[in-house]
Amino acid sequence: MESALDYWSARALLEWQAELGATEALCDEPVDRYALEQAAPKPKPGAAPAPPPKPKEVDPVEVAQKAASGAASLPALRGAMEGFSHCDLKRGARNLVFSDGQAGARVMVIGEAPGRDEDLQGKPFVGRAGQLLDKMLEAIGLSRAENVYITNVLPWRPPQNRDPLPAEISMLTPFLERHVALAEPEILVLMGNISCQAVLGKRGITRLRGQWDQAWSKPVIPMFHPAYLLRQPAQKRLAWADLLELKARLGSLT
Repeated sequence: MESALDYWSARALLEWQAELGATEALCDEPVDRYALEQAAPKPKPGAAPAPPPKPKEVDPVEVAQKAASGAASLPALRGAMEGFSHCDLKRGARNLVFSDGQAGARVMVIGEAPGRDEDLQGKPFVGRAGQLLDKMLEAIGLSRAENVYITNVLPWRPPQNRDPLPAEISMLTPFLERHVALAEPEILVLMGNISCQAVLGKRGITRLRGQWDQAWSKPVIPMFHPAYLLRQPAQKRLAWADLLELKARLGSLT
């Protein structure tokens, strides 16, 4: 028997179904919509698989800041540096060069990076440059055995003693700043351009040397690096003037 529905009756039925929420056409078989939401879509035949999601990029400086701020003592800071895995220099170095001298001394010397001798012994300034530094300090009544504390911007030796890269300096400076805070010196002595870049954000040691500055709540004086003085002995007279300036400042703070 044929349907007797006319156009207007059929339209009224469709509108009534739409009001009830029946807005999709029915299939031959029932579809479980909840299962469809959980199941991953199947790739089309011949289609390339979707690339895996990219891992979240890690900011080495942020990691260093967090690790350094969590160190409550110098041994803890050394442990944090040993556990820092984002600097490629670590893979080629023999030893971590942390410090030498007396923690808590009035003067803290900050060098640039370890050389061959420092890398072998695990101490800063132990080669020819270190011997000259000891003579310079002795000339104004200082020594690492009694009243000087020494470290470097970088704790690992760069290959072939190349200059540290800006990225290397940036990621290791948080450890250096924390090192200064824990050692609590009265004065910082910056040896060379790299030290000035890390602490002061400046370069140009010929212009900066002998001029007092301020960083990390400490008075700072830049000086020529002893390695530079070994190559340019004529500049030792300027280094002597800087040492006398340091001695006078120590006297005024006593």
